[in-house]
This record gives sequence, structure tokens and C-alpha cells, in this order.
Amino acid sequence: MAAASAALSPREGPTPLFGAYGIVKRFGAFTANDQVDLEIRAGEIHALLGENGAGKSTLMKILYGLLEPTEGVVTHQGDIVRLANPEAARALGIGMVFQHFSLCENLTVAENIALVMPAGLTGRALAERIARLGADYGLHLDPARPVWSLSAGERQRIEIVRCLLQNPKLVILDEPTSVLTPGEAEVLFSVLARLRDEGRAVLYISHRLDEVRRLCTRATILRGGRVVGTCNPQAETARSLAAMMVGTGVSEVRPKAARAGRAERLVLDRLSRPA
Repeated sequence: MAAASAALSPREGPTPLFGAYGIVKRFGAFTANDQVDLEIRAGEIHALLGENGAGKSTLMKILYGLLEPTEGVVTHQGDIVRLANPEAARALGIGMVFQHFSLCENLTVAENIALVMPAGLTGRALAERIARLGADYGLHLDPARPVWSLSAGERQRIEIVRCLLQNPKLVILDEPTSVLTPGEAEVLFSVLARLRDEGRAVLYISHRLDEVRRLCTRATILRGGRVVGTCNPQAETARSLAAMMVGTGVSEVRPKAARAGRAERLVLDRLSRPA
């Protein structure tokens, strides 16, 4: 990774907890990230916004050590670091909750969590820590339950508890409410608010702009692999955020009302098909 002098200096304000500067990631002739800058501060929930294909997943994977940038640097408290793999990222305090869970269905909750925990923390001691931390954050789990018997929301709790057991400074969440019921989403929002209040940072990736406006005080918007803006989502509307993401105005789509006096040409009513 090539270092630039600007990489060690924040764009504004205090030194960020984590920073990414001049990030370029190429896959052959395709450029997924093009001179991307991102600063994440302690004690904030920061949104990363963009359409599908905007480069969010690539940047997220770079921050978690799943990919290395072609150009640019990542910093931790102002110092350039190399995130060669997820183990290196976790060692610096970066945790990740993926949209698609990385769980073994034939193992129990505790056995899944043990796979990424330090050697020696297993058995009853680990089960007690899982139950205690889960209860403390309102993420109740039975360590002995097999994963195959759990709902999608309960499986996400495993991912979050597994992340929190490693005492992260930064938690990255990718579309976290896509599998949750409204009640489960409220529990998650309470957890994120607590992480913020504890001085941790949260990088929140979501297409649900009402959630972003509720939770986040800063947002970085990607379009076509480049940063096209930063803002305070709470000072924006969902429509203005969407316009920044797509680059054009977004009009509300409503079905046209049927014209009075026009004959119906085709009507489908309670249509069914035998299995």
C-alpha cells in the first residue's frame, strides 16, 4: 500500500479512530473503489450509503482485512496499518456482522462462537460469558442451542455477541435489519445506541434510509466507486439522501388511478394454481 502525506492527517477535527485515504481497489480492468476517503470517529454511528455496485462491500472488506487495497492506506488513530487478514483487523479492534451469516448449522451457539475466540476459552467458561454478555445487551441466547433450530434474528444475535466478546472499537454492520422483525430491529437499535454511548464506533451499511436518518449523525455516500458527498443524515430527507446516492432527483412512484367510465379488459380475482 502506498502512503500519502495526507493519509496521516484528518480532513477536519480530531484524529479519527479509523481512517481510509486514497483507497483504490482494482479487479483487472474494473475499479471498484476509486480514491475513496472515509473517517470514522469513536462514539459515532456512521452510515456508508450507495446503490448496489457503488463500492460499499469492497470498502467494507478492505476495512475488515478480507481484501487489500491496490492503492491507499488505512489508519488507526493516525498510524498507518496493514489489514492483511481478518485476524489483523480483529487485533486492532475491528468487528464485522455480515449480511449473510457465517455459522455452522450443525454446531451449537457456543461452538460457533468458540471458532473465533482465543484458545482456552471454551466449555462452561465461554457459555457463561455468552449468556452474561447477551443478557447485558438484551441479546438473549442459549449457548447450548443448535444453530439449525434458530430464527434468522437469533442467528444474527450470535454474530453480534461473537463480535462483542472480542471487545471491538469499531463494529461494521452490513444491511443488519434485512432479516429482522420490527421488534428485533428495535432491540438492535438499542444495542447500537449503547455501543455509541460506550465510545465505540459503528459503520452502518443500509438501504433503509429512515433507519439511517434515525441512527446516524454522519454519512459517506459512494457512487460509481467514488465518494460523492458526506452529510448529517438527520439534516436530510430520505429523498435527498436517495438523490445523492443515484445522482438524480427521485420521484415518488404511485400507481395511476383507474379512469372512471372505462371498461375493464382483464380482471384476475383469487387466481390459484394446483400444486
